[in-house]
Amino acid sequence: MLEGVTMIVVETYKGKSITEHRVEIVERKGIGHPDYMCDSMMDAISVALSKEYIRQFGTILHHNIDKGLLAAGRVKKYFGGGRVLKPMELTIGDRATFRAGNKEIPVADIAVSAAKKWIKDNMRFVDPERHLKYRIVLAPGSEELTDIFSRKGKVRSANDTSAAVGYYPLSPTEKTVLELEQFLNSKKFKQKYPETGEDIKVMGLRRGNVLDLTVAMPLLADYIKSEKDYFERKDVIHREMDRFLERYEGFKKIGVHFNTLDEKGRGLGGVYLSLLGTSAEDADSGQVGRGNRVNGLISLNRPLGTEAAAGKNPVSHVGKIYNVLAHKIAKEIYEKAEGIKEVYVLLLSRIGMPIDEPQVATAQVLLEEGRRIGEIAKTAEEIFEREFSGINKFCMDLSRGKYPVC
Repeated sequence: MLEGVTMIVVETYKGKSITEHRVEIVERKGIGHPDYMCDSMMDAISVALSKEYIRQFGTILHHNIDKGLLAAGRVKKYFGGGRVLKPMELTIGDRATFRAGNKEIPVADIAVSAAKKWIKDNMRFVDPERHLKYRIVLAPGSEELTDIFSRKGKVRSANDTSAAVGYYPLSPTEKTVLELEQFLNSKKFKQKYPETGEDIKVMGLRRGNVLDLTVAMPLLADYIKSEKDYFERKDVIHREMDRFLERYEGFKKIGVHFNTLDEKGRGLGGVYLSLLGTSAEDADSGQVGRGNRVNGLISLNRPLGTEAAAGKNPVSHVGKIYNVLAHKIAKEIYEKAEGIKEVYVLLLSRIGMPIDEPQVATAQVLLEEGRRIGEIAKTAEEIFEREFSGINKFCMDLSRGKYPVC
């Protein structure tokens, strides 16, 4: 038993498998969606700050970069091009360590540099110098939360009382939604169809064994010369999606609806055009915590945690640590124990307690017919023990960005 843990519970999950639900709804926001961009940039800043803290002090200091807003700009678009009238604005919050001992940490410079690098690496047509403004609203943390980082002990204390949930495996619907967006934003697809933007949203609705997918993805104004050209290219891309989805079995039918707000004969008002590849250029703002969960999906039939993991510090903020860890543990239990259909893992911290001593660590297991919970309980308990005993290494991997959070 983990030292300090109230209990480890391994119990039978009483509900139905996700695949047995008559209706399943799954959403994925792609890399150019404003919410995804905001999550990713805030987490990139946390990774960069962690690296600098380790370089200068040998340890990660207090920070939480989990309050961010990407405010939409304004552009002028027309068939064949356009121009930026007002840049987007990225507001970067919330708390960070600016000074330790007699050393100053250039937090603002590190934050802006990390955000610019993420834009440069991921958004082909967004110039991080010209198309974004940066507003820093970071401040030092409270004495009590900052003090966590100077307390003795092998692991940090939790800075919050927080619950997290993870599950495994993904359902066929979840896999299809996730992999379709990843395909549309892949390097290979963008090379073949450079006229497609990165701001992709895929919404999946499964009714019985019929999967209905709604895809929003802008076409880039520079590549589209007329309304006729738009709809011709849209048809080609639509057929490419249909071909990609032919590989997915288990569904009686998969239907794709693409840019359904479009209407022929309305010119610019009837097509989904973008100048920079993201709706944050003029239509939609982004905010930390409104995007995908840490497994890359928003699955309405699954239990969802309320924490925004992106940008939180990786060594004491359980809102990040436990959310990612819960999915990791669920996957390990599923893969190591035979006779399991699905696994749900719930973790609960108590503020001030070491992060390797949760109040409760629970695995709810949906078993194959004929299996008993006692047959897999020991395996699950051993996995909990191993993961929490190695939590420092896990946290360092988090600090390097090894585990995606959106």
